[in-house]
Amino acid sequence: MEVAYADGRLALAELRFLVVHSSQLAQQAAVAYPAAQAKEVERVAEHIQRVEARWFACAADAEAAITDYEGRGQGRRGRAPRLWRYHALHYRVEAVSVPKKRIRRGRPPKAEAPQVEVRYRLVVHPEALVPSADAHGWTVLATTVQPEVCSDTEILQAYQEQNTTVEPGVRWIKNPAAISPVWLEKPERIAALAMLTVVDLLVYAVIQRQVRRYLRDHDRQIPGNKGPTAMPTAAVVFALFTPVMLVHFAVDTPPSFQVYGVQAYHLIVCDAVGIDQAWYQGTATEQNSLPWTTPP
Repeated sequence: MEVAYADGRLALAELRFLVVHSSQLAQQAAVAYPAAQAKEVERVAEHIQRVEARWFACAADAEAAITDYEGRGQGRRGRAPRLWRYHALHYRVEAVSVPKKRIRRGRPPKAEAPQVEVRYRLVVHPEALVPSADAHGWTVLATTVQPEVCSDTEILQAYQEQNTTVEPGVRWIKNPAAISPVWLEKPERIAALAMLTVVDLLVYAVIQRQVRRYLRDHDRQIPGNKGPTAMPTAAVVFALFTPVMLVHFAVDTPPSFQVYGVQAYHLIVCDAVGIDQAWYQGTATEQNSLPWTTPP
């Protein structure tokens, strides 16, 4: 793959993958699996109800529908349908004889034999998947460092020692749910999205570093998930600003804005990241502010 180095040069490098098993991660996944499976049961039931309500004029159409439901079709816009993660659904075609609707109106003669037609439907049998004992706890590390430079054990140790870098704060993005929904098709657009994601993560890491450094240097704390803390994550910092509201108003006066919900710890964060506290203090009018801009 193409690798960009710190000096700006681009070069092709061979990727090296290291597969690691964690017993702690396996235990966490094993505990979470039943709850996730139970949550999927509701969506499976809705899917089965919707599928079994469909009728088909011929067996070929029903078989084609099974192909789509099982993920063997083209899907929408060339994307394969999303399969179920915790269940396996088995489809079969069932022929049903139903009374045929008469063309003529009125009561049929007694001598007229009832007409029937064969229609087809799908019957779905769900099966809850039971993972094997060694199905959980696996993770893959990718690096361009070759084995002669760094052994497998050293790579794993370096990965686990990333306690002060951006790594612990962005592990959530490695979840398949966070990286799978990329609704882009052109390689150029995918690369652009990846570049923007990297920039976002860098800003995320800088905010976290600056806030922690400021709190440490000034011996201060801000609310965290479990009480006051001097080591908040960037997610905690963003959550603190959720109640803050900016209201624009103009009633027989020049346009102005009022900020609500600001606490002392919000101003501490402003000082930590270099944001002017004036954005979050008091009321400002058109004469001494930018009325059509919003605080960071």
